[in-house]
Parts: sequence; C-alpha cells; structure tokens
Amino acid sequence: MRLPITSALMTTTCTKLAPTEPQHGVPWLILVTGAPATGKTALSVPLAARLQVPLLTKDAIKERLFDTLGWSDREWSKRLGIASFALLYDGIVAHLQAGAPLVVEANFKPQFDTTKFAALRERYPFTLLQLVLVATPEALQARFAARNATGERHPGHVDTSFEGEFAAQLKAGLYGPLDLPGTVVVVDTTNLATVNFSAVIETACEWVTGQSQSTVER
Repeated sequence: MRLPITSALMTTTCTKLAPTEPQHGVPWLILVTGAPATGKTALSVPLAARLQVPLLTKDAIKERLFDTLGWSDREWSKRLGIASFALLYDGIVAHLQAGAPLVVEANFKPQFDTTKFAALRERYPFTLLQLVLVATPEALQARFAARNATGERHPGHVDTSFEGEFAAQLKAGLYGPLDLPGTVVVVDTTNLATVNFSAVIETACEWVTGQSQSTVER
C-alpha cells in the first residue's frame, strides 16, 4: 500500500507501542530511505528512539570503516560504500533471524536493493514500512553543497568530489521506494522548515502498533 506524498504536517496520536521483544509472528522492518541530503538522519534517529528498537545506518558503518581503515579519494569511498551495504545487510539478517524489529536508514536504490530485500524476505519473512524522503533536485543539490561547505560530514566521504555525480543520479531518478509489498509513506522534505518529523514518527508508531496487534491476533 502506498500513501500519497505528504509534507508531513499530519497529526496522529500513538497510544501504544508495539513490544520490542522477539515475537512468535512475523517481525516488522522500517526502512528510512531517499537520496543524500533528504533528511534521513533527522528522521531515523528519533524514530528508533521513539520505538525503542535498534537503528542500523549505512553511513555509521561506513564511517567506522573510515576510522579503522583510513580514507583517501572518491574511489576508496565507493569501495567502502559497497562493504558498508554488505555489512548493513548482515546486520538486518541477524535481527530478522532473531525475530527482532528494527529501523534501517540508507540511500537504497530500487534497481539494486529491491531484489536483495525480496530474496531476504523469502528467507526471513517480515512486514515492511518504507519512509521515503524526497525533495526537488534543485533543493537537494543546494543542500548537499551547503552541507559540504560546513564540513559536518566525515571527510572520508569526499563529498565535494561527488557533487557532479550526485546531480547525475538525481537526474536519472535512481532513488525511490523499493518495489516490495508493504506500506510506503512519501515525505516531501523540499522545505525542511515545514517538515514535522514528529508527525511522521507518530504515523510510523501507529503502523507498528497495527503490526503488533496482528501478531497477537494470529
């Protein structure tokens, strides 16, 4: 099920949290995805804290690899990016094997990751919520450049040399929801000042509560 694009100004109330202990039913998985600079970290960190479940992020893994193995140029960053995704999937498998819910944040690409998650789901069934953050290419490129100028990101990403490639990726439309069964909520973050991430978190919480109730009913 795919919900319409929203500016995230909705209001919902979460009155019950789903249990975070391993369930006898099917565990749930929330993916926070979208292009770089869409605000995934700003959403995923408080979301995982609100739901009291682990948060796995591709960039946290990648930056640990930078700190362990060092960093140099863009090609090295790409190599560690591939390794980071592999380790991210390992972490997802470990949680699903234990029947444990979790939040995962990364810039997933449908052309690569849809088939991976479909295969994963065959082995370890789960219910899925995708929170897909989107913004206009112009807003993302400006935000990406501004972020690079602040130096707030780990230097190993070498983002300044990625700006041209990033623009090409946006033009090609490489980011978006994975083509998988489940619920998709698309959040427009073009103007971050108007985005109410708390409302998005409460919507996710309501979804999680529904999964918990379904598990109990089984």
